[in-house]
Amino acid sequence: MVQVLWLVVAALITFSVGYLGYSRYLARFVELDDERETPAHKYRDGQEYVPSRRSVLLGHHYSSIAGGAPIAGPITAAAAFGWLPAILWIAIGNPLFGAVHDFMSLSSSMRHEGKSIGYIIGEYVGERGKDMLLWFAFLTIILVIAAFAFLIGSIFDAFPQAATASVIYIALAVLFGVYLYQFDLPFLPGAVGFVAAVFAGVWVGLQYPIALAAREELPEGTIVLFGSALDWLPLAASINPNVAAWILVTVLYAFAASVLPVWVLLQPRDFLTSSLLYTGVGGMLLAIVVGSLVGFTTVDVVVPSAGIDVTVSSLTTQIEPFTGLVHSDLGPIFPFLFVTIACGTISGFHSLVSSGTTAKQLDNESDARLIGYGSMLGEGLLAVTAVVAVSIIATTTESLSAALVTFPAGGGALLTALGIPMLAAAAFIGLVFASFLLTSTDTAARLGRYMLEEIVGTPETSTQEIAVNRYVSTGILSVGGYFLVASGTWSNIWPLFGAANQTLAALALLVATVWLANWSDSKQLISTGVPLVFMIGVTIVALLWIGVIRNPGDILAGNYEGTIAAVSLALQSVIAIVLVGLTIGLLYLGITNVRNVRGGAGTGAVADGGEPSDD
Repeated sequence: MVQVLWLVVAALITFSVGYLGYSRYLARFVELDDERETPAHKYRDGQEYVPSRRSVLLGHHYSSIAGGAPIAGPITAAAAFGWLPAILWIAIGNPLFGAVHDFMSLSSSMRHEGKSIGYIIGEYVGERGKDMLLWFAFLTIILVIAAFAFLIGSIFDAFPQAATASVIYIALAVLFGVYLYQFDLPFLPGAVGFVAAVFAGVWVGLQYPIALAAREELPEGTIVLFGSALDWLPLAASINPNVAAWILVTVLYAFAASVLPVWVLLQPRDFLTSSLLYTGVGGMLLAIVVGSLVGFTTVDVVVPSAGIDVTVSSLTTQIEPFTGLVHSDLGPIFPFLFVTIACGTISGFHSLVSSGTTAKQLDNESDARLIGYGSMLGEGLLAVTAVVAVSIIATTTESLSAALVTFPAGGGALLTALGIPMLAAAAFIGLVFASFLLTSTDTAARLGRYMLEEIVGTPETSTQEIAVNRYVSTGILSVGGYFLVASGTWSNIWPLFGAANQTLAALALLVATVWLANWSDSKQLISTGVPLVFMIGVTIVALLWIGVIRNPGDILAGNYEGTIAAVSLALQSVIAIVLVGLTIGLLYLGITNVRNVRGGAGTGAVADGGEPSDD
């Protein structure tokens, strides 16, 4: 057993070295210059191009990227392979791979008028490359919705107190939006009041936990809204009707949140989520320090609805540091360790946030270092706390689904070091987890809608007009995500999402490498090229394993429940193989461009690394 404090210290050391040393080099490498006008100033429109204070933009960007994945992925990986491989990949890979990815995505977009990575690759390799990258991202978004809907359903089922608190949290976000944008009332008193109300919602959840469908082992006093009326839902038999119902509600929520104006839910919810983020992560880190150095009082962690009944007597690891090279559900440690931790180390989803959104709000070019590189390190710290939370109470690695609900229980156990009652602490951490997941889910749905609109461009036919209709495009994403999650098996959904997300990260690194190659012959390609090669190798192996070996093997062996599950597994295989094809095609286009440029064919680039000329 190892004191979990040392896991945090190890990560803090590598993160500090990365930020103080490597990020400073990268900032000089891409020639950040505050004298150069950023897109936020150049195209200021009061809508999307808006110069923002560094501290404000940091909070918005961090809350946007730090969703549920940097919690779920590390938890799953630690349960499957042990805490040591998970911590090593986070502590080393984050500053060398993930933070570089985020910084380069943000910087390249900033130099291309705040446009997306799809637009940037199109500038250098043509429209075909742009469309291929956008289709890849669109398919990945469907997987995001599927994976996160399953996560949210599992958390709400295990912690019905968090379900109540989350419903209140969403309602408060809508009311906060009305308060700010319809009544134009002052921000500060409203912020204080609504944040306080979110925390009060945790108390309401403790008093009135809710479930949508009845099942055994729900906490006493749980308000069951529909009894056994939802037993007909897909997944009700294979998991349980309450999880099945919450999954459907989550998908419907993602649809509604995506089509609503941003002021109604997205913007006010981002602010409330950031308050939960800082309190939850900061509180757990403080509890680790206090519990390790001052003393930790033994606490019984009993969550019947989650099947958890353990006693935590010290802040030391209770799972093995290393459990083997192959896990029965996930597969071999290479490549699945690196795609299971789909955030926390590196995440392609961040490139979609960094480019085209955050890049439109940078006040000064130098802000890109803290916001791009620094925010990723902050997400890595969240991933480390997730590993710590699961490692102090988990005693088995048999069930990956059980590992997911361990995070609120483990986080709650940590917070008892600060004098917070166990049940209240677990409900609060459950709310934190769920709020991240809800944020990621509806943000993903909105981004997916934008991508389809960019693929279609200006509609020229009635079919194209229908496709870019916001209700239709969001419906395609929502229905696709729900159908995929109908396989009912966490171990099938998450690795495919992780592999797709990590491949998107590799492609974002490809975009950065192409940009640098076209900028100047003097620009080295090692900082982006080495992570690119490693992630391409990892993700192609993972996608082929899922699409050609694992899922077809499960179908042939009958390892599924019902026709819907079999069709879903087959569809997952098709998606995996299509993603491999898109990846190879984009890689070919990118490598061809770099060879032509470095071979002396000419770049047409401008001196500051901005848009290539037409010469």
